Amino acid sequence: MKQVRILLFITSCFVFVFGLYSQEINETTNDTLPKSKDKYGLRVGGDLSKILRTALDDKYSGFEILGDFRFSEKFYAAAEIGNETRDWDEENLRSTTKGSYIKLGADYNAYNNWLNMNNSIYAGLRYGFATFSQELNSYGIYTTDSTFPVEEVISGQEFSGLTASWIELQVGVKTELVSNLFLSINVQLKRKVSEEKPDNFDNLIIPGFNRTYDFSQFGVGYGYTLSYLIPIFKK
Repeated sequence: MKQVRILLFITSCFVFVFGLYSQEINETTNDTLPKSKDKYGLRVGGDLSKILRTALDDKYSGFEILGDFRFSEKFYAAAEIGNETRDWDEENLRSTTKGSYIKLGADYNAYNNWLNMNNSIYAGLRYGFATFSQELNSYGIYTTDSTFPVEEVISGQEFSGLTASWIELQVGVKTELVSNLFLSINVQLKRKVSEEKPDNFDNLIIPGFNRTYDFSQFGVGYGYTLSYLIPIFKK
């Protein structure tokens, strides 16, 4: 009986020591696991493609300021504000479009980042609204007689207070170059919702929407942007 009690005591001590050792291993293992906290904040930047086009194209000037705010693991609220002036210069028609626009919507990040990465492959939806003016600079009178040159009429007539709206689908990629600095590229598919046209003329270009087409309500665009994330909190 005494031997049984001694054996039970030794067994109990062994179990107790083994339990302490296992707990210590688990705590050490848990402490060495890498920990990551996702950054939440406001990301602001500009469209580099519009700045470059302004510098290289005499018939265009414009800029776009953009921003997004991460409000969940995968979703971001997003907005773009811009201004554009663009000349239409064809053989028998010359005009100038000036105006501003705003686009509001949200993005969904479909990319699962590795540890401490903040890249994204996203799809987004926007509602765009523009206010602008069209100035008819000159136009040519159509003729089938090739003997005489086409007569050019100098107009200078301006149509102001025009508006247009559209729905826009964006698909793009954002890459973190260095901490909090992002470079991104996106393509845009747009569909007009409403449009106010001038009398006896048409909206050849809509700021933010780009060129229009006679038999289609759709438009396309692209963006090449640089932005900086202002971290507000992590979780």
